[in-house]
Amino acid sequence: MNTRTTVPTGARTATRGVEPMTTSLAGCLRVAPGAPLPLALQSSRPDWAPRLARGQAVSALPGLMASLFNLCGHAHRLCSMLSIDAAAPGLMPAPQQVAQRLRTETAQEHIRRIGLDWPRLLAADAQGSWAAPAQAALQACPLHAPAPATAADPWPATLAWLEDQLLQMPATTWLRAWQACGADWLHDWSRRHAGWLPALLRAARDADSAAPLRPANALRVHAGASDVRTLSAAMAEEAGFCLQPHWQGANAHTGSWTRLNDQPVGLPLTPWALLGSRIAELVRLCQPDAPGQSGAGWLSFGALTTGERQGLAWVEMARGLLVHQVEIDATVGDASARVAACRVLAPTEWNFHPRGDVAQRIAALDAGQPAEDTERRVRLLMAAFDPCVPFDVTHTLPAVQEVHHA
Repeated sequence: MNTRTTVPTGARTATRGVEPMTTSLAGCLRVAPGAPLPLALQSSRPDWAPRLARGQAVSALPGLMASLFNLCGHAHRLCSMLSIDAAAPGLMPAPQQVAQRLRTETAQEHIRRIGLDWPRLLAADAQGSWAAPAQAALQACPLHAPAPATAADPWPATLAWLEDQLLQMPATTWLRAWQACGADWLHDWSRRHAGWLPALLRAARDADSAAPLRPANALRVHAGASDVRTLSAAMAEEAGFCLQPHWQGANAHTGSWTRLNDQPVGLPLTPWALLGSRIAELVRLCQPDAPGQSGAGWLSFGALTTGERQGLAWVEMARGLLVHQVEIDATVGDASARVAACRVLAPTEWNFHPRGDVAQRIAALDAGQPAEDTERRVRLLMAAFDPCVPFDVTHTLPAVQEVHHA
């Protein structure tokens, strides 16, 4: 006997004024706790980008990608523009203020996920006692005020908001302790403070797995041009690669914990600790600009010409590493330049690979445990790794429970 719980994207809709794609078009994740790989985690997300982009005017491609991947539309638009500029320099105006745009949109996305998704996914029961204060905090955030980019400098006020509404302490102190102690600090902080966010994390900790992520599988393929070219070739030549990617013979994970500027220090990162990684990155983004350290100097991005009229670009965005690859047809006469091929490799495909880290953790869950306990563990995984599509949880009930429910 199977029971299914559908968890929609909920508050993720219309955050950028664009209606979300329906589940049938966007696909979803199907989660089966305790099932063997690859059945424990399966994705029905289609690879729309190559089909919809081919033959389109190059000038329309960034907008098309932003609409197609509307939950992360800002990052897709920017990455698409960078890939076009690498493939055909001068064909379109090069994107401006890339670092600041990436900083602003990534910080806004972190704030939305913390304020909207975490109370829904991490709550120990259906009462959602953290939803109201989280919503109030979100509404007070200066970075979400109308047209924040037009303000002279929204960051000092946003940092003050972060310290008051989320951290309840100086941000530099919080970040220094996180860098030194990781999850131990997160646990200590969540026990010492009574605000809605510390309380929410404190309640979610017992759903954590003790097994940390494998540091060797952290995706940093964008660290060198040679690896980027290897990735580009795999995207172009290997069928299905963008839906089930792999790197150096293994599955990889990506997120705020795999930034090029964040050198690994050996602290164990369990799924619960990854929540702290997102908070730490938000602190960094709100701090003044410092190359490789904070502000607009924190997130990395780049582009590379990979062949004649071919380009690849990557950006570090809220959910992890995003890669766009584009090939442009040669123009004839006055005809507009057209897209010959477009491929997109998003963080969701790395993190929710059917044999990846999340899938292995779902397969290791005890299907005989109460469904409520199992779902709490699944929801923690989803909050930590943050898919950009909804997910369904299917429970296979033990025989004794089947008789009880007959």
